[in-house]
Amino acid sequence: MIQIKKLSSADAGFHAALEKLLAFEDAHDTAVDATVAGILTNIKKCGDEALLEYTRRFDHLDAGSMTELELPRHQLKQVLRTLPVEQRNALEQAAERVRTYHEKQLAQSWSYTEPDGTLLGQKITPLSRIGLYVPGGKASYPSSVLMNAIPAKVAGVSELIMVTPTPGGEKNNLVLAAAAICEVDRLFTIGGAQAVGALAYGTQTVPRVDKIVGPGNEYVAAAKRRVFGVVGIDMVAGPSEILVICDGKTDPDWIAMDLFSQAEHDELAQAILLSPDAAFIDAVAKSIERQLETMPRKTVIRASLENRGALIQVCDLDEACAIANSIAPEHLELSVEHPQKWVEKIHHAGAIFLGRHTSEALGDYCAGPNHVLPTSRTARFSSPLGVYDFQKRTSLIQVSEQGAAKLGAIASILAHGEGLHAHAMSAEYRFISRTDVQDS
Repeated sequence: MIQIKKLSSADAGFHAALEKLLAFEDAHDTAVDATVAGILTNIKKCGDEALLEYTRRFDHLDAGSMTELELPRHQLKQVLRTLPVEQRNALEQAAERVRTYHEKQLAQSWSYTEPDGTLLGQKITPLSRIGLYVPGGKASYPSSVLMNAIPAKVAGVSELIMVTPTPGGEKNNLVLAAAAICEVDRLFTIGGAQAVGALAYGTQTVPRVDKIVGPGNEYVAAAKRRVFGVVGIDMVAGPSEILVICDGKTDPDWIAMDLFSQAEHDELAQAILLSPDAAFIDAVAKSIERQLETMPRKTVIRASLENRGALIQVCDLDEACAIANSIAPEHLELSVEHPQKWVEKIHHAGAIFLGRHTSEALGDYCAGPNHVLPTSRTARFSSPLGVYDFQKRTSLIQVSEQGAAKLGAIASILAHGEGLHAHAMSAEYRFISRTDVQDS
C-alpha cells in the first residue's frame, strides 16, 4: 500500500509539516562540482580534442573528428520526412500552437520626445546566437526542442546551435524531427558538462553562444551554474512540481492521474492536492492505490508520492489559494467551478491550468504556453521561458541643446554630491563655458 502523506490545515503543526514537505535540499554535490570544473577547464583549453575524448568516455561514441558528431540539416529534414504521419502531424500541430502563442510576446522598440526635443527610448534586439541543450538517450524530449527553439526563432535569434547526446550512437527520431521543424541551424551529438562548456567557450568547431537554454542532469546543471556570466542561462531548474486545487467535484481518477503526470518524472518530483472535501481526498487516495499498479513508471511514481507528495484537507478554497501562493508551484491546476474567479487570488505560480478539462499534460506538449517554468518556489520572482528571454533591451538617449542645460544642472548637483568631479564637468561643459566650469 502506498504511504502518501495526508495533512490537514486545521492541525496545530500543519505549517511546520508543510515547510518540511516543501524543503528541497539542493546542496551541490562536491564530487559533481569538481568533475564539472575539470571538464570545463579542459574544454576551454583543448577545444575539439577534449570534446571528442569526453564523448568517447561518457557517451561511448568513438568519433575521429567533430564532423562525425554534427548532423547536417538535410539529414534532419530526411528524418522528418520519414517520420510516421501521426507523429509528424502531432509535432507540427504542437509547433504551430507554440509559435502562435509566443508571437504575442514579441516586444517592439519604442521612444518618445520631450517638449525640449530630448528623445528617450528603448531598442529591442534579438540575441545573436543561442545554445539549446536537449537531453538524449533514454530521456529524450522533443517537446523541449519546441519549447526552447520556437521562442528563440520568434524573437529573431540569428543562429540556434543544438546539442543532444546520443549514447552509443542512439538517436531519437522525434527529437531530430523537432529540430527540423524548428529550423535549428546546427546540431551536434554531444552532451553533458562538456557540451555546455563547448557552447560557453566555443571550440574549433562548436560556435560560442550568447545564452544556453534547456534542461539536463546534475552535471549539466552544475556546468550551467559555472558558465553563467560568461554566457547567459535560462535557469537551473529543480524537480518538477504540480499542485492541484479541487473542490471535490472532479473525477478522482482524473486528479490521481494528474498527480502521476509529474510524479513519474523523478523520485524527487512533487505532487500535492488541496481540497476542502475529506471524502474526495479519500477517493483520490483509493484511485492512486488502484491506478498505480497500471503505470509503467510505478516505481518512480511511488517514490515521488511517498517522499514529497501529499493530500491536504483545507478549510475552503480561499485557504487553498493562500497555501498555493506560499508554495508558488511550477504547475497549478484549478480544478474547480468558476476557475476565473479563483485565478484572481493566485499571485505566485509558473503556469495555471483552469477548469476540470485542463490537464497539466496539455501544457507540456501542445497548449501553446511554454513548459519551461520556475520551480522550487522561484515562481515568486521569475517567469516562464518566453520570447523576452531571447531579446535584450538597450536604452536610447538623445539630449537636445535645451535639454542638456536642464539635465546638466541636475546631474552636476548630484555628481558633486557623490564626489565625482569629472562627471559634473562632463555635464557642465554642455551648458556652461569651459572657463567658467574650470574656475568653479
